[in-house]
Parts: sequence; C-alpha cells; structure tokens
Amino acid sequence: MIRFHGTTLRLIFLLCLLGLCGMARAAPPDFLVDAAWLEARLKQPKLVILEVRYFPHRYDTVGHLPGAVQVQRFKDLGDNDSAVLMRLPSRAAFQATLRRWGVDNDSTLVLYDDSRSVLASRLYFLLVYFGYDMARVKILDGGTIEWSAFNELSKERVSPKPGKVTLQPGKREMLAEWTDVHDRVVARRDPKVVLLDARPREMYSGKIIRHSVQGGHIPGARNVVSLDATDAQSQKWLGMAEVAALYKDVPKDATIITYCHDGFRSTLAWLQLRALGYRDVRFFNGGWSQWDHSLTLPVVQGDAPFDADFSL
Repeated sequence: MIRFHGTTLRLIFLLCLLGLCGMARAAPPDFLVDAAWLEARLKQPKLVILEVRYFPHRYDTVGHLPGAVQVQRFKDLGDNDSAVLMRLPSRAAFQATLRRWGVDNDSTLVLYDDSRSVLASRLYFLLVYFGYDMARVKILDGGTIEWSAFNELSKERVSPKPGKVTLQPGKREMLAEWTDVHDRVVARRDPKVVLLDARPREMYSGKIIRHSVQGGHIPGARNVVSLDATDAQSQKWLGMAEVAALYKDVPKDATIITYCHDGFRSTLAWLQLRALGYRDVRFFNGGWSQWDHSLTLPVVQGDAPFDADFSL
C-alpha cells in the first residue's frame, strides 16, 4: 500500500485544483473576439463589419456598429429560388452578395448579431463552405450587447465600394441531404452517424409547433440545444469546458449531422462542435423545414430519439 505524507497530499490536491481551474478557464476559440479587440482595429482599411440582426429593421431604428454593413439573414444567406427556405445559396449568388458588401480576398471580416451568435454562425459557415480564408474571419462574442456596453451605435447607413472576392466551389463533404439522413440514420441506423437536433426541447418533442407544419423530430435524432452553450444575458459563449459538457455524450469519432428549423441553430451547433475538435461535422441542408414539409417522411413525437414504431 502506498502512503503519502500530508505535504505530498496537499501538493497533489493543489495540482488537481489547478488542472480543474485550467479546464474551466480554457481559452475561447480564436475566432471569437471582444469589443476591445474590434475597437482597436476600426480604422483598418481592409476591415469589413457585417451585422446580421434577428429584426433587421433595427439596423436603422436602433443603430449598428460604426461602419457595419447590413446583412439580411433570409434574403442574403439562403437560396431564394428554392422551394424550401434557407437551403444554401449558390456560389455565384453568395459571391455576388459578398462583393456587394465590399469584401475582397484579403478583407478582415467581423461578424456579429443580437442573437447569441446564432445568426453570425450561419454566415461563418457559408464562408467556410465556399473556401474563404477563415484566418481573416472573426465573430464579435456578445454582439450588440458587448459593443454597446462601452461604445455607441451609429444610424448612418453604410454603402461600401463593391469588392472583388472570388469564392471556391462549395465543400460538399460539409453537407448532408435528406436522402443521406434517411439512409444512414432512419433506414440503416448507422452506428457511426449521430444526428443532432439543435432546437429547443419543446419543439424537438412536439409539445410546441412553431415554424412548422408538424411537431416532433427526425427518427433517431438526439436533442442538444445549441443555445444552451451561450449566456442569455451577455449573449456570449460559455466557457469551453461548459460547451464540452453539453456535448459530452456525442462521440468524437462519429459523423455528426446537425439540423434545426432553418439553419441557424444548427450552424451554431456545427461551430461549437468544430471548436471542440470534432472532425466530421456536417450540416443538414434544408433541415427540419425540408423534412417536415414533405409530409411523407417519418416523424417522432416525444423526448426519445425513437418511438414504438422504430423500437423493433
């Protein structure tokens, strides 16, 4: 039997405590920045600030960060010609939108919203998908709340000089279509695939029907509410140890497919998982809107991934 002296035990306890504190204070992802970081760079000539508000009219009525260009989350970040709202836009369409915002290949982009990074994450995902240099892209953690604490908003509408950015073809390996979900999750129950529903619990279970024809979720989907990894008051990300705890039951060696109603909460989940080191994370293009509106694909009610029909 190994015996430890009191001094040794205290040292071991101290080292363990320091280790736990280190986990709690784990550095945030390098794409998250604060208001001080942005304020120090406001005069940089290659800086482009992009605002994605939940209520877009507040760009004018409430105000925006100085120099920020307005992004309309539905019109600018989805395929306007698709029968299903918020499938991904084409490369040509999104490239034209970025150029309208004044984006060049060497621009530094700062994205922000007023919705706990949910909207900014969709824009971030699109930039990754179309091959923009992500070392040049940041998200203002806390959005308008973070900036307004010590800085004023502007009501001067910004009309940037058109940019010349050139995007790459979309990285199809980042996406899953409804056929992939039905095949691998519903029909074959592939143990190497985890389907994550990022919506609120009441929508997942079907207790509340909102933005949908039906209530419930895709058979086999687990519910992890991506907004639970953010703080409702400050609108900032929680510490990475807390984010990791939210996804503790999701294996890192699986293919993860995220979805929500219209592709905002699910891109936040995608971003959180990527920040945690998950390697194979995919976005369900069309999400619940596409699955729900088909009216023929199977739907599960309740809190469990499968119901009685799928228990055999």
